Amino acid sequence: MKSKKIVFTAAHQAELLEVDVREIKENEVLTEMEYTVISGGTERANIMALPNAGGNKFPKSLGYCGVGRIIQIGSSVTTVSVGDRVLVYHGKHMKYNITPESKVTKVANDAISSLDAAFVVIATMGLGGVRKLEIELGESAMVMGLGLLGIFAVQFCRLSGAYPVIAADLNPTRRELALKLGADYAFDPSDPDFADQVKAVTNGKGVCATVEVTGVSAAMKQALECASWMGRIALLGCTRISDCSIDYYQQVHRPGVKLIGAHNFVRPKFESYPHHWTHQDDCKAILDLIAAGRIQVAPIVSRVVSPEDAPAIYDQLCDDPHFPMGTVFDWRDIQ
Repeated sequence: MKSKKIVFTAAHQAELLEVDVREIKENEVLTEMEYTVISGGTERANIMALPNAGGNKFPKSLGYCGVGRIIQIGSSVTTVSVGDRVLVYHGKHMKYNITPESKVTKVANDAISSLDAAFVVIATMGLGGVRKLEIELGESAMVMGLGLLGIFAVQFCRLSGAYPVIAADLNPTRRELALKLGADYAFDPSDPDFADQVKAVTNGKGVCATVEVTGVSAAMKQALECASWMGRIALLGCTRISDCSIDYYQQVHRPGVKLIGAHNFVRPKFESYPHHWTHQDDCKAILDLIAAGRIQVAPIVSRVVSPEDAPAIYDQLCDDPHFPMGTVFDWRDIQ
């Protein structure tokens, strides 16, 4: 069996290749994909061979967020069946994905579109960062960086009862979107008085709970400047390069600020507990929230493109700082 697959064949180079699909193992499922979503920050870091992104080792294949229908299951698989529509976690940008049973989640509600469902895996990463902040009703919250994880984190902060919800990003279009999706304020972190603006809308106290999603060390320093006494900061973005000095005594130790590592892999594997849910449980929760209309996905979708356009799409990802964040590959017509 053959499959089309997007492969990073060298730095700054992506190709759509035909590859062989191996036989599945007893604990695996074979899924025919409908959509996969580009995770701009992670994929750009990998195709550009940035630090802390797998190094200069090619070929590479990514695509950890998508949805499709199962066409074959292994002999020991019990939780899903052929024909089920499923979320695929840590698959690839390819027509046919083979993954362990544990990395698919059934989408049982037919009212949820596959295009909306395609974003759920990446939304769980934003939710994981928000959960770890343990936000209480009425606490202020800020999301720094309004890519896919950040724009979902804005919605989750609001659902968690945060007020005000503050969004920060250099891109005015993304700030405007954040306001439409639940932020009370949206600021440009390049403004010289950015920290003063944040403190002004938090009654001079600073932010109780911050999700840092930029992966830029300078933004981390700003998050500390905006933090309240005994504030919490969840480090959700992957900081590839640490090039900004921080006064840990004045900005962390003395004010009692908590820095919380919020990488998606730091999750319970089998059983959720307060503020730390499994991947599967977060997927199911977000699917329910989408079905109930409490989470919006459609405004985040920037464009749906053919995998055949992958070389040009990844050129743009590498070179254009305004790359449309909600970019989705449509695999349904790919043979």
